[in-house]
Amino acid sequence: MSEAAVLEVDLPDEAATAALAHRLAPALRAGGVVYLHGELGAGKTSFARALLRALGANERIKSPTYSLIESYRFGGIVAHHLDLYRIADPGELEFLGLDALAEPSGLVLVEWPERGAGALPPPDWRLDLAHAGTGRRARLSALSAPAREALRNLQPPRTNRA
Repeated sequence: MSEAAVLEVDLPDEAATAALAHRLAPALRAGGVVYLHGELGAGKTSFARALLRALGANERIKSPTYSLIESYRFGGIVAHHLDLYRIADPGELEFLGLDALAEPSGLVLVEWPERGAGALPPPDWRLDLAHAGTGRRARLSALSAPAREALRNLQPPRTNRA
């Protein structure tokens, strides 16, 4: 297995988190699995919401904290957003029908993926979010060959100049 390609970015505010999601969105239009890591309040749900919006979701994007999974269909994309924080054992995921997540053109965003170890599809991407002062620090790792290629082609962030 090849080494992951990595992009590290400072995210001073929620707008910067949304900008990172917008940069990544074109690479996920054809599907993929993204594991979202970080402690409570690190911005995992904010990133997932911004990514779904960047891909064209116009409906209300709900946090799957209590439902465990929220699914969306828009613009030819099928997206599943999972939040496994409340899962104590991966065996609890059987009733969610996770075999549907293996669909190659689907997008799967998983918060707290370590709680579903062995029951989830392998990740193409891993996003680690950490508190850094008043903002966040993001470490985006491309784990599959298509993800590594996409990471090389990501456009640099836009800067606002006065």
